[in-house]
Amino acid sequence: MTRLIGRREQIATRIVFFVSGFAMSAWAPLVPFAQQRAAIAEDTLGLLLLCLGAGSIATMSQASALAARFGCRCVIMAASVPLCVALPLLAVVSSPTWLAVCLLVLGGSLGAIDVTMNLQAIVVERASGRAMMSGFHGLFSLGGIAGAGCVTAMLGAGASPLGATLCVVAGIVVALTVAWPHVLADRSRESGVVFAIPRGVVLFIGALCFVAFLSEGAILDWSAVYLTSVDRMDPAYAGLGYAAFALAMTIGRLAGDHIVQRFGGRTVVVCGGLCAAAGFGLATLAGSWQSSLAGFALIGLGCANTVPALYTRVGRQSLMPEHVAVAAITTLGYAGILAGPAMIGFVAYATSLPAAFLILLVLQLGVAAGGRMLSFRGG
Repeated sequence: MTRLIGRREQIATRIVFFVSGFAMSAWAPLVPFAQQRAAIAEDTLGLLLLCLGAGSIATMSQASALAARFGCRCVIMAASVPLCVALPLLAVVSSPTWLAVCLLVLGGSLGAIDVTMNLQAIVVERASGRAMMSGFHGLFSLGGIAGAGCVTAMLGAGASPLGATLCVVAGIVVALTVAWPHVLADRSRESGVVFAIPRGVVLFIGALCFVAFLSEGAILDWSAVYLTSVDRMDPAYAGLGYAAFALAMTIGRLAGDHIVQRFGGRTVVVCGGLCAAAGFGLATLAGSWQSSLAGFALIGLGCANTVPALYTRVGRQSLMPEHVAVAAITTLGYAGILAGPAMIGFVAYATSLPAAFLILLVLQLGVAAGGRMLSFRGG
């Protein structure tokens, strides 16, 4: 990148992260309406929901190559167009086939934006000379809370799903219009390779990201089940498990830049893995819903800054082109989110849900050990 990168580019990066979280979470309150319109059972709905992650993974490598060739601005703005079309369509289509198509398009758009905004974040953070990645990801988390909250509020006030999503799209268009002039348009000096098998330190970082996202996916899909089936909590309050996790993660990320600046990325990854492992231990071994809620909050705090620190580290390696490395670890992370719920389900069926969570405890201890072996000085 050749031009001066300053405060305006930092603000634009924060806006893009917020918009990505906002758009992704806006779909969640629409799921029951889509299921009702399509008249589909839970098993079919579960298969349809996989299309979102599949679409994301399918576009990440191509988006990173295009960003290297044409600049981040071109890819982010181009990907936002199908995103703004898919969201309103998801509020009205009633065919399972069209739902699958729209979810693939939405996932593909979000995947392209995700990998490209992280590429921009690496460049902007590096130019600033200080830790910023946790704050960027914190804006994504805030966007997620705002998106789900705004759509839920509009639906509760009597708005139709289509009306709510059109408001969401209007907000996205306004935000990206503000960000557009300062999203990086410079091309990379590296060739726009579409795909390369991750190796060396990139593969190692990707494996750590896989575990972090695996844990996040497990809490997203299994925390409520755990609270009701193991801790016997009233189902009406079971959503508090993920709420505790998400709130702790958001707070941790918003404070994360100061923490990384003071203690360094290695310490953040090591302590994050230990904190998340302690959370899984508390949730599974203490034996009450109160301890489980506290455990889920600890997991959120532990996972909060692990992935941002690993993105910063992958921007310092020289083994693979930056855009290829970012696409690789992002793809592995999303694979963790997709594989996590299914893996937990298989283990829980064969043994028990607490046993499945204890496996995640061991994996988080592996993240802590991996953090100790990982140099954050580059190379």
